[in-house]
Amino acid sequence: MKLTSEKLPKNPFYTSQGAAKNQKFVQWIKEKNDHYNHANLMDKALQILKERITKGDAMASFLRGQLYFEEGWYEEALEQFEEIKEKDHQATYQLGVMYYDGLGTAANAEKGVEYMKKIIDSPCPKARHLQFAAAYNLGRAHYEGKGAKRSYEEAERLWLFAADNGNPKASVKAQSILGLYYSTKEPKELEKAFYWHSEACGNGNLESQGALGLMYFYGQGIRQDTEAALHCLREAAERGNVYAQGHLVEYYYKMKFFTKCVAFSKRIADYDEVHDIPTIAQVTGCLPEFISRGMAMASFYYARCLQLGLGITKDEATAQHYYSQACRLNPTLSDELHALLIHQRI
Repeated sequence: MKLTSEKLPKNPFYTSQGAAKNQKFVQWIKEKNDHYNHANLMDKALQILKERITKGDAMASFLRGQLYFEEGWYEEALEQFEEIKEKDHQATYQLGVMYYDGLGTAANAEKGVEYMKKIIDSPCPKARHLQFAAAYNLGRAHYEGKGAKRSYEEAERLWLFAADNGNPKASVKAQSILGLYYSTKEPKELEKAFYWHSEACGNGNLESQGALGLMYFYGQGIRQDTEAALHCLREAAERGNVYAQGHLVEYYYKMKFFTKCVAFSKRIADYDEVHDIPTIAQVTGCLPEFISRGMAMASFYYARCLQLGLGITKDEATAQHYYSQACRLNPTLSDELHALLIHQRI
């Protein structure tokens, strides 16, 4: 299971005046986006931030670094955050993410871990809102064995701290990852998995909403409930959960709703795996691994419909293309589906 970093949490420590000023700046960007091309808008925004920095506005220095970061100008962001890291905990946090993930610099997991530990160990009240997210990231490091000793027990301990009993102001990502962790570890602890996915879903996590749908569907950690399963899967699919979309494709096929299966599966199968997977992951917060699984599932069932002429004109050559795509996206899942096909269960 390849994990991703926790995004920078919102800062509750802005003064009302500072928050209002920064909110106005963000609103200004949104409004002007309708009238200026993006490059000109960024130039203007950076000019305004430079003027605010010159006037001694400390927050403007971080905002400039964050603007660079969100635009994908990672080298510039790294330089800006390095400049202010001793006086801005948010900059320290972002540096931890950037060094661990290799954004704007060569990956240096040890350095990334060092910055996250600084956040967790800081007694400063202004670092407090970052500590749950930093604990999630440090747990990730122990889980992956990068920059820290591999230890699933330590990863679990840190994620439980980060999840804070389902607190919506804690790390919702940690709550969701605990759901995944308990459903994949050996031996599995499915009731715990269901609990944490429920907490994360209640706090808005899209990955966990899809996972809950599957747990209801197969009766894992909870009594089987097809109605609840389809409700979760459909809602998650509408919100952009590609893994949930892939499972709905499978459901439509098995229920012999072939026209619906074809229309839905083709749209998912035709996502661009190079560009769309990272974009969908960034927008939805879902793990790329599960996005590619959803795409593989859709590709396989679309290929099967093409091969047999179910809900669409039979086209074996195109079917072979989508079978190959499914295999490329997720070989293990494709092998499992092919085995079902051979045993005439699909």
